[in-house]
Amino acid sequence: MVGFEGLGKILLIVGAVLVGVGLFFAFSGHIPFIGKLPGDIVIKKGGVSFYFPIVTTLLLSAGLTLTINAIWHFMRK
Repeated sequence: MVGFEGLGKILLIVGAVLVGVGLFFAFSGHIPFIGKLPGDIVIKKGGVSFYFPIVTTLLLSAGLTLTINAIWHFMRK
């Protein structure tokens, strides 16, 4: 069973993640490199366009992984 101290840490982490995601969505249109990296797939035919930001997704995943691992590392000490 998670005590109140553990529950508080979990709530702080969840809150920080939600704030981070909210800031990302709020400012993602203003970040110049998001969605325009080499390797992002853009297909336009006629009136239809398909967009898959694979390189952007990989970089964001690596950044989040490093951030979460750093948080967990410092929480264990």
